[in-house]
Amino acid sequence: MQWSEIDFESRWWTIPADKSKNHLAHRVPLSAAAVRVLTAVRENNLKKKRIAKSPWVFPSPRGNDHIREMQKAVQRIRQTAEVDFRAHDFRRTAASMMASMGIPRLTISKILNHVERGVTAVYDRHSYDKEKREALGAWSRRLIAIVSELGEVRQAAH
Repeated sequence: MQWSEIDFESRWWTIPADKSKNHLAHRVPLSAAAVRVLTAVRENNLKKKRIAKSPWVFPSPRGNDHIREMQKAVQRIRQTAEVDFRAHDFRRTAASMMASMGIPRLTISKILNHVERGVTAVYDRHSYDKEKREALGAWSRRLIAIVSELGEVRQAAH
């Protein structure tokens, strides 16, 4: 993710076609929570003079590139949470949870940037931007509620 791909004003992240698995540009709506996280990351990067001028949202601590492997971060989360998972499980969990919230599978598919097959896909040229924004906003609110409840449980346990 590069800073130039993020439009903070309209709250969109546009993944360029050359970075997308299906080679199609993909617009991802950013929830208010996502914007807060990105703003905090930008401020944190600015404090680190060595990476302050990096075009990357998540610059490598070594060199001028970006973080390529998330294994160390995933390993720390696994140890802290005491749960065995893979990074891709975040994607699967978000999709499953959105489905359980009543978000249509087509909208979830658009969020995941899956290529739809069939005749309808040829004729349906709707962007689904509104539907994606509403779905990810709902998921953001649900995720915050889940994390808040976990925090309350942990505090009560101490």
